[in-house]
Amino acid sequence: MITGASSGLGAEFARRLAERGSNLVLVARRADLLEALADELSTKYRITATAVPFDLTEPAPGEALAEELARRGITVTSLVNNAGFGTHAPFREEDPERIQKEITLNVASLVDVTRAFIGQLTGVLVNVSSVLGYQPWPTAAVYGASKAFVLSFTEALWQESRGTGLRVLALSPGPTRTEFFDVVGSEDMARGARMQTPGQVVATALDALDRRNAPPSVVSGTLNWLSTLVSRFATRRRTVLAVGAMTQRQARPSRAETRHTTVK
Repeated sequence: MITGASSGLGAEFARRLAERGSNLVLVARRADLLEALADELSTKYRITATAVPFDLTEPAPGEALAEELARRGITVTSLVNNAGFGTHAPFREEDPERIQKEITLNVASLVDVTRAFIGQLTGVLVNVSSVLGYQPWPTAAVYGASKAFVLSFTEALWQESRGTGLRVLALSPGPTRTEFFDVVGSEDMARGARMQTPGQVVATALDALDRRNAPPSVVSGTLNWLSTLVSRFATRRRTVLAVGAMTQRQARPSRAETRHTTVK
């Protein structure tokens, strides 16, 4: 089962796993995109792809999904928690309702869905974190903190799951060419960074999971991995000051442009 499967990393995970012969449950809000992807993968790879339109910000999403799949006679053996979104603005300027939805989707729903299915998982559990989860990130304070939670939570489950046969991985992408920045409303968070493709990020995850001794977490991209080392070798004060200075530079418009940013 893949959440956030209608586009970006979720759709890429679906394609790569279908290519490997996996039957899929695709979960996201946009029914038309899910159905199209399910039809594409079923036809191309001769697997069964089931589209389940679902809003993961609804209360108790894990229980509701488990009941729906049980009704359809589907048993989930692997789970990719990819659904999530970010906001980018000084915290005092953020919309409270938008923040609440961000925390609900990125943290509460991920935990709830994981708890609902972990007892039946025998393959892999992948939770998508972010390089922003490795240090405080001014102007993306809530998003970075939510991904820090996902990273810590998943690494703990990796330890708890040792010896069970379940492979657990926290995947931390950096800037990636997906709809993420459309939802954020700005590419300032990635200004000056080398963006990866969804294919590169998913390949990193699958390569890690294919190892004989898979790690608890992996960062996609060498430069992104190097950026996570800052917090290991500097004090927390120096780390947050350095990241703050970088975000200020990223937010400055170039001479050739006038920037108008809104958070959707």
